[in-house]
Amino acid sequence: MSDSPIILKVEGLSKYFGGIKAIDNVDIDIRQGEIVALIGPNGAGKTTFFNCLTGIYTPTAGDIYLSDPRNGKTTRLNGKKPNKITEIGMARTFQNIRLFPTMSVLENVMIGRHCRTKALIFGAVFRNKATRIEETQIIERSYELLKKIGLHRQVNEEARNLSYGAQRRLEIGRALATDPFLLLLDEPAAGMNPKETEALVALIREICAEGHSILLIEHDMKLVMSLSDRIFVMDYGKKIAQGTPEEVRENPAVIKAYLGEDVDA
Repeated sequence: MSDSPIILKVEGLSKYFGGIKAIDNVDIDIRQGEIVALIGPNGAGKTTFFNCLTGIYTPTAGDIYLSDPRNGKTTRLNGKKPNKITEIGMARTFQNIRLFPTMSVLENVMIGRHCRTKALIFGAVFRNKATRIEETQIIERSYELLKKIGLHRQVNEEARNLSYGAQRRLEIGRALATDPFLLLLDEPAAGMNPKETEALVALIREICAEGHSILLIEHDMKLVMSLSDRIFVMDYGKKIAQGTPEEVRENPAVIKAYLGEDVDA
């Protein structure tokens, strides 16, 4: 894995809200094919970090570079809009589920294909042959993704009627519909029971095996330690540790951040 190319490089990233340093000079990198976890206590700045990566927030300082392993092109993401970042190849889910509740399961995934469609207003209005072919391809691809995430039997169900765990999987399916090479998951196991979490772990491993890289925020330490190749730890906006799960588990700074005391106290 250490020989794989770096696809995400974050250098000196900071985000200030007035006098509050939500993120303070954070560096991380992710290599192709890795599963990387970003952990830390509540309020550590993890979701703010995701929001900077995906264009929801503009960083106060620092640089974000995304390198597409499919074509070797590197793009500086600072200042780019979320839809442009998605087009480049980075997609995300959210800590608070953001589905279209009254739309069907299939339609929610189809929406994710929007950034890859070519039909313009003319095609949508006059329904020419190219538009009809593209629409069929979108439906077929969306159904394939629903099979992958285990929701193909609920294809016509409204999203609001799904269980909480199924809604989380549907968000992952919609993100995958954008054809990302880097997938950001914000607390994907939140609200899941042990069986659903086990299925989620299997799904994440399958996604990674297909060539995607994954950066996830998660509070389930059992999941993090069993799934991650590397872990970055944040506290009060700063990166306080990084390394393999074994290295992070034994790091005194991490233990102090979570337990509020020194390891030898």
